[in-house]
Amino acid sequence: MDIQQIIETVRGFDGALAVVPDSEPYPELSWGDAYFYFAPDGVMPERTQPYATITTKDYPDDTAFMLGPGRFRVNIHVGRDRATKLSDADAQSTGADVFLPHPLYGTMGWVCVVNPAANTSRRVLDLLRDAHDAARARTLRREEEA
Repeated sequence: MDIQQIIETVRGFDGALAVVPDSEPYPELSWGDAYFYFAPDGVMPERTQPYATITTKDYPDDTAFMLGPGRFRVNIHVGRDRATKLSDADAQSTGADVFLPHPLYGTMGWVCVVNPAANTSRRVLDLLRDAHDAARARTLRREEEA
């Protein structure tokens, strides 16, 4: 599965917004990455974090995965309990097609997969759908409370 396939799948979810920075006003470091939100109005939320991202390169505080050309990482918020069950404690960050805790946000319920393929691609898409549905439910609940 490649980056574009993932982005197009998420764009097919009702109310999904996929932001893929490629120029100003976004920081250059973010160019080529993708950020997924529930935003039925098509406007990136100002006070909401994405429910999933795709990272295409190493960031200064996140270098263990050796990302770059031909190597990307899908990051998904799945909740703490699910993250613990999904993550392969024996896998190395340099491995691909395995679920790992996110290197910075793993304790907050985020998992990641480098280059999803035969072992993880179906589950990655299912988790992206679940994360989208959870983000939608949170947004609708906030709107009702307001």
